[in-house]
Amino acid sequence: MALRAVYGTFPSGVTAVCALRDGSPVGFAASSFVSVSIDPPLVSVCVQDTSTTWPLLVDRPRLGLSVLGSDQGVMCRRLASKSANDRFADTSYTVTDGGAVLLHGAVAWLECTVHEIVRAGDHDVVLLRVEAMQDHPDVAPLVFHGSGFRTLATEAT
Repeated sequence: MALRAVYGTFPSGVTAVCALRDGSPVGFAASSFVSVSIDPPLVSVCVQDTSTTWPLLVDRPRLGLSVLGSDQGVMCRRLASKSANDRFADTSYTVTDGGAVLLHGAVAWLECTVHEIVRAGDHDVVLLRVEAMQDHPDVAPLVFHGSGFRTLATEAT
């Protein structure tokens, strides 16, 4: 589809949106993460209306957003897979008191609550209120561009 190809020309970071459900981690990858507001502290992700994972997360008290690191491409593909048996295989993570799942090796963690869901075409725009956060500035981000992963390069001065 031509529109998908045009959308793919815009590089973005990738987040994992995860929480516990019945004692097991559940989550998906989202490249549509956007910071929205400082006051109140809001971010957003877009979720396709055919997602089978989002219905398992929408009612969780807390969601963990992990901004994925440059070495987490395999994990990202597993989280994005519709057929992966265990999306969290070989993945280490921390679970918060509120049940948010935060992936080790991420650039940043945000623990969020659902603030508002806005229907937009074939997606939901999910506004999330940031309740807690932590950055890991020594980790390089995973960049998604043109259906593949890229790394950032530092310009010579």
